[in-house]
Amino acid sequence: MNLFYFLGILLILLIVGIALYLFTARRYQSSDSVANSYDEWTEDGILEFYWGEHIHLGHYGSPPQRKDFLTAKIDFVHEMVKWGGLDKLSPGTTVLDVGCGIGGSSRILAKDYGFDVTGVTISPNQVKRARELTPEGVDAKFQVDDAMKLSFPDASFDVVWSVEAGPHMPDKAVFARELLRVIKPGGILVVADWNQRDDRALPLNFWEKPVMWQLLDQWSHPEFSSIEGFSELLAETGLVEGDVITADWTRETLPSWLDTIWQGIIRPQGWLRFGLSGFIKSVREVPTILLMRLAFGNGLCRFGMFRAIRANSLPQSTETVSQETASV
Repeated sequence: MNLFYFLGILLILLIVGIALYLFTARRYQSSDSVANSYDEWTEDGILEFYWGEHIHLGHYGSPPQRKDFLTAKIDFVHEMVKWGGLDKLSPGTTVLDVGCGIGGSSRILAKDYGFDVTGVTISPNQVKRARELTPEGVDAKFQVDDAMKLSFPDASFDVVWSVEAGPHMPDKAVFARELLRVIKPGGILVVADWNQRDDRALPLNFWEKPVMWQLLDQWSHPEFSSIEGFSELLAETGLVEGDVITADWTRETLPSWLDTIWQGIIRPQGWLRFGLSGFIKSVREVPTILLMRLAFGNGLCRFGMFRAIRANSLPQSTETVSQETASV
């Protein structure tokens, strides 16, 4: 009887836990829901404690090797710089970091490469924290801005850089156009993003659909694009010179997901620092992280890299849109 009583309690707790997980989802509603989610994550400090200054996955090499979680994130930035050809650019190059988080990538681009970096995020709390973490003399500044209608004029930057911001964008075509619009002719776009498999070629099956629903709902994502789909959208802007170059870094970044959970085990001091509410918030994210590992490990999701050169010409239709955008 005692065993049945114990199992009954466990079953009730499991049902309550699943219900709370589902009903407290951070579903995308508007850009405000994205801003509010990141404001909350930044204010409580838990994400920064475990993920450090870089709210993105790490690069573990090819083939992947065991590596410190935070070091892998720093390595990711340097690998992306090399892959995008930015290491060949001179100091003083102007860079716009779209979806800059709390400024980890921006500070590396400024300190290690001498770039003049502007980081934008839709979260006021992230801007505040990015400024706090940026030492005097580092050429990185931060402001609130919406990637769907960037406040900068056409051809403002030599480089546009974006890491894992795309899934929060409700209209990927508008996002693609805005990224390219603010680049100077001959400048470089480098993007790293979470993508889903191209479901035009292979539709999602019975188990992939509910997994994808949760990956969208839990972290304020309206939808994922595919690597193929987003590269087509970039090309269709008419603002790309030559081909859009893509790569799949799923293998290189895959260890990040389980390493995220491992951080909570090897650094239990975070539980004491953030108390019971912090512990509950941390544990609440574990199912989504495991679903991410499942999706990226089984081909439902892919980690896409994109590189494009801004064309010299600007189509008339885009000029009109960009002028309207700049006045917002």
